[in-house]
Amino acid sequence: MLDFTVAICTYNGQNRILEVLDKLRSQVGTEEITWEILIIDNNSTDNTAEVVKEQISNWSEVYPLRYCFETKQGLAFARRSALKEAKSDLIGFLDDDNLPYPDWVAEAYKFAQEHPNAGAYGGQIHGKFEVEPPQGFGRIARYFAIIEGNKTYCYNEKYKHTRKKMFPPGAGIVIRKQAWLESVPECQQITGVSGNSLLTKCEDVEMLSYIFYAGWELWFNKDMNIDHKMPKSRFEKNYIIKFFKGVGLSRYQTRMIAYKPWENVFVVPAHMVNDLRKIMLHFIKYRNIIKTDIVAAGEMELFLSIFLSPFYHWKNKLIKKK
Repeated sequence: MLDFTVAICTYNGQNRILEVLDKLRSQVGTEEITWEILIIDNNSTDNTAEVVKEQISNWSEVYPLRYCFETKQGLAFARRSALKEAKSDLIGFLDDDNLPYPDWVAEAYKFAQEHPNAGAYGGQIHGKFEVEPPQGFGRIARYFAIIEGNKTYCYNEKYKHTRKKMFPPGAGIVIRKQAWLESVPECQQITGVSGNSLLTKCEDVEMLSYIFYAGWELWFNKDMNIDHKMPKSRFEKNYIIKFFKGVGLSRYQTRMIAYKPWENVFVVPAHMVNDLRKIMLHFIKYRNIIKTDIVAAGEMELFLSIFLSPFYHWKNKLIKKK
């Protein structure tokens, strides 16, 4: 067993993966840590495999670089593949557009030793933008895996008296294998980007919800830092609308993890009333700019899709039964 595994999940990342590997080559403070880099190729159709295999053939670092091909499309499948392949109980997940700071591995490993009950923990994610984000982007930054803070805290304590939760983003998340195996089902309902499915987001929320409700601690560690590269296409209106539609339609599945089946008949109507209230308040506040302001438009799509998510779930359930 090794001390730590860095798992890079990539899809068509031939033009991005090398920069991530360069950042991992520059890690400091890892002299006393045995670790590895595991690249999970999530059914890429470009030359990702060739690029990675060339790196492996010329790899001279003391920590190994390994490659795994996952045929099932979707980040949830890629992460489960990493879980099975990893030779450590601690798995730090990076996407192929995440650039870790030089001490990221050392700080990630250190935190796990200091917090043995932490089932998962993330850190600061700083935006590395190709173009200036639109005005008001701060309101939606967390949905795009941008989170900063100068204080380490436990989500369990923060959310002790409320069911409204915002867990750490999946970018740069570290998972304790034991926590995953004890908590997360073999097949998640939300699997990530795959084909024409609208449920392309929030697989991280589902995974972390299972770990959280199983009693493991979730943490934000201010000393773990990565940069998240964001191309200008992320700020185009069509992308933002589609993105928030996927996030919103996934909400029913992630919400229901918190409740017992018999509670659904009470909590679903209550949530829908509150969701409708948010739609109305948002429209009143931004009605004059909602067609031209992409942040306000994205938020409205999110609220509408959240409201519709139970119907979307029930419709898909009926289709599967037929």
